[in-house]
Amino acid sequence: MISCAVAIIPMAKPSFIRAEQPLAADLAADRSGGRSGGATSRRRDLVFVVNPRGANGRTGKEWKKLLPYLRSRLRSDCNICESMTSGPCHAIDITREAIREGADAVIAVGGDGTLHEVINGFFWGGKPVSDHDQSGHTTALGLIPLGTGSDFARTFGWKNDPYEAIERISRGIRSRIDVGVITGEGAESHYFINVADVHLSAKAGYYASRYKKFGNLCYVIGALQAFFGHHNQDLRIKVDDGDWEVYSQVTALCIGNAKYFGGGMKITPNAHPSSTNFEVVALQDFKWYDFILKLHKLYNGTHLSVKNVSSKSACTIEVEEIGGSRSIFVQSDGEYLGFLPRKFSILSGVIEMIS
Repeated sequence: MISCAVAIIPMAKPSFIRAEQPLAADLAADRSGGRSGGATSRRRDLVFVVNPRGANGRTGKEWKKLLPYLRSRLRSDCNICESMTSGPCHAIDITREAIREGADAVIAVGGDGTLHEVINGFFWGGKPVSDHDQSGHTTALGLIPLGTGSDFARTFGWKNDPYEAIERISRGIRSRIDVGVITGEGAESHYFINVADVHLSAKAGYYASRYKKFGNLCYVIGALQAFFGHHNQDLRIKVDDGDWEVYSQVTALCIGNAKYFGGGMKITPNAHPSSTNFEVVALQDFKWYDFILKLHKLYNGTHLSVKNVSSKSACTIEVEEIGGSRSIFVQSDGEYLGFLPRKFSILSGVIEMIS
């Protein structure tokens, strides 16, 4: 059973799960009561990781409105633990502890940023957290989209509807999904579930993160700012076990485990988290006016037929810049990671997701 108390666990950062007092008391009661006689099926332990500051505080407000319905819908079958994040990377720590304590599922409540942290919490020391204890227990991933961006949910055709998400959680149907891992020179492994990207789109995402208060408009503002001073760049790329190739005048390189990024742009339209490979889309020699003229194609996923756009499947892709300026941005799931060189690899079916 999950404990909603502070626990000291050897790891890179201290972690703890925090529950609001009413829920903590109810959770204790759920565990001790209701079992007056005979065998009963074990209740599921669900940990909800909530970013209350997401979407300029809207996530926290919507969560408070949603909570009574969630408790009434799930309480008969589940122990509910609510964990509020207090800052960057806190969701990673919460998730790791929840898995170590045997949670049946960790549910990310918020946008793609919260989901990204929760995904990284499923791993530690270069492998899944569950592999460290050898118990054979599997913790599933869940999602209630409430944030600024819910691009990952779009791949599954899920609406930005928390009540629909609660119904999925109630059913508890699980399926295996892939996760991408990014490694680099001396850098720790970093995991992503949606789309990783390089150069202009990554730079735009970096700037967009400064304007989250404007909602999805932040992606437009970020793209405009990224264009100033942008230059297409030659890159060296190696796909799977192939030879290194030079991709000339790369504008953006997108490695998709799922289809959408940037507030609904269907950038890797053939990608799916259960496909066991990435879709890699390269945009080359694009000018600023190309994006304006072809923006509708990028959003509806019909850009693969456009000149200077290429697509291929890959399980691994290594990317280096030519010139050594170390100025080519890299991001994953909208989170800035630094600069090239990087290697992107897929971990097939490594996580179970409530779907």
